[in-house]
Amino acid sequence: MSSETNGTSAERRRVSCTKSFDALWFCYSPFYQMQQYYRVGRLDDCTKKFSDLFDCLSLKTKRVSEVEKILDEQEKADAAKHIWIMRTQEEASSHWNATFGHLDNPNL
Repeated sequence: MSSETNGTSAERRRVSCTKSFDALWFCYSPFYQMQQYYRVGRLDDCTKKFSDLFDCLSLKTKRVSEVEKILDEQEKADAAKHIWIMRTQEEASSHWNATFGHLDNPNL
């Protein structure tokens, strides 16, 4: 019996907020803020990282079944995100010409 309960508890996901806390801590560092200013042109207010930490801490107060359901939904949502914009061949061709078409002109 004890091996069965240990097996199920080992299969459960451990929710650790260490990464969220570290990300929030790093967000307030001068290095990160200057990096964001250089790349994006403005400082990061760290609200996304704070809400991630808050969400993680709130998971600690929920039942295991609720946590599993929430984590599964988050994984599905993250898997559905694409970093690329999918375009048809015509859309890609017109976008390419609009962006890089001026390079075809030898007079420039």
